[in-house]
Amino acid sequence: MTYNQTSLKMPLLKRVHYLDTKKGYPLVLVHGFLGSNDLWKYQIKEFRKKFRVIGIELPGYGKNVKAKPLSSIHGYVNYVLKILNSLKIKEFYLIGHSMGGMIAQEIAAKSKKIKKVILYATGPIGEMPERFEPLKVSRMKLRKNGIKKQGKFIASTWFVKGAKHKNFNICKRSYERVLLKTADLSMLAMQKWNGKKNLKKIKIPTLITWGNKDKSYGRPQVNTLKKQIKNSRLKVFNNCAHNVHLEKVKDFNRSVLHFLGS
Repeated sequence: MTYNQTSLKMPLLKRVHYLDTKKGYPLVLVHGFLGSNDLWKYQIKEFRKKFRVIGIELPGYGKNVKAKPLSSIHGYVNYVLKILNSLKIKEFYLIGHSMGGMIAQEIAAKSKKIKKVILYATGPIGEMPERFEPLKVSRMKLRKNGIKKQGKFIASTWFVKGAKHKNFNICKRSYERVLLKTADLSMLAMQKWNGKKNLKKIKIPTLITWGNKDKSYGRPQVNTLKKQIKNSRLKVFNNCAHNVHLEKVKDFNRSVLHFLGS
C-alpha cells in the first residue's frame, strides 16, 4: 500500500517530506531513533479509517534522509510544530515512539493545540538508566562498526525475538538508510535531554504504553511518567519489547483507538 508523501517548503529545510492522509481529525505520528514512517505501516492502514494521519519523518530519516540532521530534542520539537503550523492544524492528537516520545512530551507540555497524547516506549530522560548499553557506548560502536552493523544490533533489541521477528526487516530498511552523522547526533540529542521538569505541565489525557521486556526503557522510568503526569493511564503489553506496534499490532492499535475514542 502506498500513501501520499507531500513536500513542504520551510526555512528549516529546502523541502520537507511528510505523510498526510488528508481526511478526519488530525493524528500525528512521530517515529523514534533509526525509524521512519515505514515503521508505522500497520498503524497508518488502520488509523486512517478514523483519523487524518500525519506521519512526520524527522530530518535525516526516511524520505528526509538527505536533510541536515538536528542535535537536540528541542530542535526536533520546533521542526514538528513548524510542519503542523504550516498545515494550519488547529488541534490534534499525538503519538510519539521512543525518541519521538521525548519530542511528544515537550510538545504536550508547551502546545495548547494538542488534545491527547500517547507516550509510547519512552521515558522522562534521554540517558536511559536501564538501556541495554549506555548511549555513549552505542555512539562509540557506531563510529567503529558503521550504521548497518550497529543498527542491526540496536534494532534487534526492539523485539523479543530479535532479528528473527517477521517485522524486523521493516526496521532494517529504515536504519540502513540513515547516515552515521544523523544517528550520532540523534544519540547526542537524547543524551542531553531531560524532560522531568515538564511532566507536571502535561495536563491533557495521556496514555503511556510500554512492553514489559523493553530493553531501552525500564519500568522505573515508565512509573515516573505515570506518577508525574496526573491525567494519565498506563497500558503494559506483556512479552513485548520496544516495538509493541510491530509485535502485537492488533492489540496496540486497539488500545490506541480505545484511548482516543474514550
